[in-house]
Amino acid sequence: MTSGRTVVRRAPGKLFVAGEYAVVEPGNPAILVAVDRYVTVTVSGSGGTGVVISSDLGPRAVRRQWLDGRLDVCGTDDEPGARGGLTHVVSAIETVGRLLAERGLPVPALNVSVSSRLHDNGRKFGLGSSGAVTVATVAAVAALCGLELSPDSRFRLAMLATARIDPNGSGGDLAASTWGGWIAYRAPDRAHLLDRARRRGVAETLRAPWPGFEVRPLPPPAGLSLEVGWTGNPASTTSLVSGLHRRTWRGSTSHQKFVETTTDFVRASIGALEAGDGQGLLDQIRRARQELGRLDDEVGLGIFTTELTALCDAAEAVGGAAKPSGAGGGDCGIALLDAEASHDISQVRQRWAAAGVLPLPVRPATEGIEE
Repeated sequence: MTSGRTVVRRAPGKLFVAGEYAVVEPGNPAILVAVDRYVTVTVSGSGGTGVVISSDLGPRAVRRQWLDGRLDVCGTDDEPGARGGLTHVVSAIETVGRLLAERGLPVPALNVSVSSRLHDNGRKFGLGSSGAVTVATVAAVAALCGLELSPDSRFRLAMLATARIDPNGSGGDLAASTWGGWIAYRAPDRAHLLDRARRRGVAETLRAPWPGFEVRPLPPPAGLSLEVGWTGNPASTTSLVSGLHRRTWRGSTSHQKFVETTTDFVRASIGALEAGDGQGLLDQIRRARQELGRLDDEVGLGIFTTELTALCDAAEAVGGAAKPSGAGGGDCGIALLDAEASHDISQVRQRWAAAGVLPLPVRPATEGIEE
């Protein structure tokens, strides 16, 4: 079925525009945008057995064998240096494999190769590399195996694959990588989905209603340029979100206020985008920065680093708006600036560079997963 065939799929990275932290709870809204840096996954049939995975982020190929529906390690291939950040690739292949098995189809031997432009010499930019590689792997493996999937089904498979690794992840990165462009997103109840998949199977879970989940396209901001700065310091979204979950802050009055305020400015931002109200959007992004700052002051997560604060201040000094993108603690920040004010944009980039923030030449990606 797959011998001699090769399938290539690539998925864009993402940036959070508004709604971080609150979005991890089912039904709370967020805004994301896909960006034109990609993870490419190439899959071909193999004459051997099991799966061989290679990546430009790892020193050597990893070999896995199927055992009871899981890709079991071979010999010393589970050493941390051998994995090369391939946990999400393995989970994506296993999830597609489970769907194939439920449909009575064989799971073929595969060669899987991963190439990422969401890293710099192995350091991640914070552009959603885990989500992009999951979406691209699901799409490539499914296509090679003859599964015709809609974008919605590809997203759902990627969500199941990701939730098995980290049920706290919202899946917003997966949605941006799947559909591309600017999107409004609400996360499904991942615990409910995992339980249903265990009890009823992947195929039925794909067809079932997903409580809380919604994704829809948004127009780009009118008259504004999206500028992206990288702090050079990789951050762990999983660690930051998990740290917040472990604190007694969750369920408190302050937590409720954070969710309510975040929901309000995300909805207002969506309205501003749909109305073409650039100034209104800037006002809401400034509110987003303030609320993340309040959260950081109260809980002490370290969302705002010196570089991220400088990034935001530089943008606001010329009348723009800026904030950390994602969990903060490093990675990237975003700024929205007057698209016609080229001098202001240049000035902001210069101030970023002086503060140790690298302006990233990325633009919104209008399409999601691509062949």
